[in-house]
Amino acid sequence: MNKNEFIDRVADMAGITKSDAAKAVDAVFDAITDALKKGDDVRLVGFGTFSAAKRAAREGRNPRTGATIQIPASIQPKFSAGKGLKDALN
Repeated sequence: MNKNEFIDRVADMAGITKSDAAKAVDAVFDAITDALKKGDDVRLVGFGTFSAAKRAAREGRNPRTGATIQIPASIQPKFSAGKGLKDALN
């Protein structure tokens, strides 16, 4: 499912227009992104937790040449599924 299909599904399930659903979906994504940028976690009980993890700088290898390269430190988004989501899938 891509973003447009997701928006269509939200509009159908909520009984709202597609433009309103698109605004709502974008607002949710923006709110999660802003919280992660600030270093906060987003906990949605029964669904899961979005968090940001710091990755240290490290040394890697170019697979083509075998040359050693430096990989800079970065912050990576993480998602941990909650019990409700896991139970719904199994």
